[in-house]
Amino acid sequence: MEIVGYADQLSVAPQDTIRFHVSCQRPTYRADIVRLIHGDPNPRGPSFKEEPVPTTVSAEYPGRQQVIHTGSHAVVPDAPQLRVFEGLTLQAWILPTTPHKGRQGIVSKWSAADGGYALVLDEGGILAGWLTDAAGHTEQVRIASPLREAEWYFVALSFDAHSGRLAVYQEPLRSWPQDQTRASETASTDSRSIATNQADCLMAGLWQSGADGQVRVGHHFNGKIERPCVFRRGLSREELISLQRGASPLAFGDDLVAAWDFSLDMASEQVTDTSPHGLHGRTVNMPARAMTGHNWSGSETDFRAVPHEYGAIHFHDDDLEDAGWQVDFSWTLPDDCKSGVYAARLRTEDGEDHIPFFVCPPRGRATADIAFLAPTNSYLAYANEHLSEISPELAPNQNRGELTPEDRYVADNGLLSLYDHHTDGSGVCYSSRLRPIMNMRPRYHMRTLSCPHQFPADLHLIDWLEAKGHPYDVVTDEDLHAEGLDLLAPYKVILTGSHPEYWSGPMLDALETYLRGGGRLMYLGGNGFYWITSSAPGRPHVVEVRRRVGTRSWQAKPGEYHHSTTGEPGGVWRDRGRTPQRLVGVGFTTQGFDNSAPYQRKPDSFDPRAAFIFEGIGAEEAIGAFDSLVLNYGAAGFELDRAERSLGTPAHALVLASSSGHSDAYQHVVEEVLLSDSKQGGTVNPKVRADMVYFEYPRGGAVFSASSIAWCGALSHKQHDNNVRRITDNVLRRFAAEGPLSE
Repeated sequence: MEIVGYADQLSVAPQDTIRFHVSCQRPTYRADIVRLIHGDPNPRGPSFKEEPVPTTVSAEYPGRQQVIHTGSHAVVPDAPQLRVFEGLTLQAWILPTTPHKGRQGIVSKWSAADGGYALVLDEGGILAGWLTDAAGHTEQVRIASPLREAEWYFVALSFDAHSGRLAVYQEPLRSWPQDQTRASETASTDSRSIATNQADCLMAGLWQSGADGQVRVGHHFNGKIERPCVFRRGLSREELISLQRGASPLAFGDDLVAAWDFSLDMASEQVTDTSPHGLHGRTVNMPARAMTGHNWSGSETDFRAVPHEYGAIHFHDDDLEDAGWQVDFSWTLPDDCKSGVYAARLRTEDGEDHIPFFVCPPRGRATADIAFLAPTNSYLAYANEHLSEISPELAPNQNRGELTPEDRYVADNGLLSLYDHHTDGSGVCYSSRLRPIMNMRPRYHMRTLSCPHQFPADLHLIDWLEAKGHPYDVVTDEDLHAEGLDLLAPYKVILTGSHPEYWSGPMLDALETYLRGGGRLMYLGGNGFYWITSSAPGRPHVVEVRRRVGTRSWQAKPGEYHHSTTGEPGGVWRDRGRTPQRLVGVGFTTQGFDNSAPYQRKPDSFDPRAAFIFEGIGAEEAIGAFDSLVLNYGAAGFELDRAERSLGTPAHALVLASSSGHSDAYQHVVEEVLLSDSKQGGTVNPKVRADMVYFEYPRGGAVFSASSIAWCGALSHKQHDNNVRRITDNVLRRFAAEGPLSE
C-alpha cells in the first residue's frame, strides 16, 4: 500500500492525546480527522459515509517509509560479566520447530563487526559454535548430525582458553538406538582468549546490519529455549552431564555468569537471571510464555502448580507486539469532542488509508442513555486474519476475488491474527493493536465472502443509530476491562456489535452486575461471550487467547492451556461454567458462509411481555426475509446462537422467533458433537438455527438477543424501512425509556 498507519490508542476521551504512526511511499500526504458513519460501499446499502471534523490535524505532512520487523527474542544489556575472556560455556535446552529454515541464533553475544561468541543453528539444522579470539580470528565448530524437528535437546558450546579446545554438544532428551543426533564435535584452535564487544546478549536471534545500515536482530529462532546459562570457563563433559541431569547452575559458584530462569515472571516481559550478578533481560515482540519445558511430566497442566516444569519460552520469527514506528502527528481532543467512531484519514495522490479509533465520553460521565460497546477484543483477535481460504463445502457461493491491497500488505509483512499459525505451525496466542490492522478499515470486505465482518460490519449499526436519531456514546472492551461496572452504570441500555466474541472475566463480571442491577442489554450479534480473553499486566494493547475445546482454528499444545498473562485456564467460557446462555439466554450453535435465512415468529412472541417488541409486525410475517449487506440475504446468518435450557437459558426466557432452512454449509458447533456422524448440517440438525430471545433481569434489567452476526447487516434494507429495523427500534426505545418494560 502506498500509505498505511496505526494509532497508539483505540479508545480516547476529550483532553486525551492520540498519536499516529504512518508509512508513506510518497514525499507528502494529507491527514484529516473524520467521523465514520457507514463503511460499506455495497451499492445495495447506504454506501460510504464519513464526516470531516475540523481539527488542528488537517494538514500536509512529509512522507517516509516505516518498516515492520517481526520476530521475537530476548535481550540482556551488555555487562562486564558477559565479556568473558579466558574461557566460556553456553548451555541451554532447546526444542527447534523449523531447524532446517536457515541460520538461527540460540544464545549469543556477537557483533558482525567485532565477533564474540554464539551458539547457533546453522544451515541444514546443524548446531554450531562460533568464537572470535582477541586477535580477531573466528573459529567455528559444527556437528554433522542435524537436529530433529520438535524434539528437546541439551546443547552447549564450551571453550577452554588454556588448551584452545572448542567443543559443541547436543544430547537429545529422547534417545533411540543408532541415534545420530546424540553427538559432539571438538576442534583444537590456536585461540587462547575471547574477543570482547559491547553488543547486548541475545537469545533466539543474532545481531545483523540491515540494508539501511541499521543494526537490528535477525536470524530468529523458531522453537523453545529453556534455562540458558553462561559460564566463565569451559566446562568438562562430566560437568555438562550434571547440568543435563538437573544440577543447579548456582553450584558452579564464581564460574557462573548468568542463569536465566524463564519460569519466573511469566506474566511480564522480564527474563530473570538467578545468578548473583542479576543480569536480567527482557523479551521483545512477546514470545509465548508459560510453555512446557523439557521436564514437563504431565502431572499438572497449570503452570502455577509446577512452575519449574514450565521453564521454556516459545520464540517465533513472525511474532510482533509493537511495530515501533515513529510518531508522525498527534491530536489532543477538545473538551467538546462528540463520542463516536472516528478515523485519521490519510491520502496521497493515488492512495488512501483510514486509521480508526473510538472517542468515548468525558471520563467518569455519560452523555447519552445508550452506549455502543465496541468489541475491540474481537477486532484484535481477528486483526489481519488469514482465514481467506474457507473450505468450498462451507461456503459454496463464495467468490475468491483478487487480493485487496490490504490483504497483500498483511501477507507481505507477515502480520497475523489469533486465528492464524506461526511459520512453525504453532497457533498465535497474542495480538496487539500497536501495528497496522488492515481488516479494521471502513471499506474492507472479506475477500472470500464479499461482505464486511467485525469493525466495518459494526458500522451498519452506527449508521442506523445516526439515521434514526438515537443519541449514543461509544465505549470499548478495553475500557470495560479496565473500569468495570463504573463504565456501564450510567447507561440505561448497552448495544453490542455484530460479533462480541472475546471477553475477559472482569468484563463478564461487570456486565452481569449491570444487568442484575437493572441495566438492559441488546445483544445484536452472534457467537458472543465465547472465548476466554486476558490482557497483559501493564500492556493493555495486548490480548491473549489459548484455544482448546470450542470451534477453533488451532489447538493449544497439551499443558499449555493456561494464559501466561493471568494464569487462568483458557478456552471457551462454557467450559468454565459461564455459558453465554446464562448471561444472554443464547449461545453459539452454528456457523456457515453461504447465505443467511429469515426468522419465523414463535408462540412466545405473542406473550404480553413481548408485545412492545412486535409492534407493527404481522403475526405471520417472516423477519429478515430480504437482502442483507452480510451474506447477501436474510437476517439470520454467518454465526448463530440458540436457546438451551440445559446450558442455562433462564426458564422465563421467551424464544420469540427462530430461523430455519439453513443449508449444510451451516454445521453444528463441534463442542456439542460427542460422536462423529453425518447429522450436523442445517438440512438435518434442528440445532442449526438462530433463536431470538427476550427475558427480564431483576430490578428492571432485561436482555434482547438477536443471535445472528448478519442481523445488523439487514437494518438498512429499503432505507431502514423493514421489520429488522422496526424490531430493533421497538426494543431500543423501550429499553431506553423510564418505567417498567411491560404493562
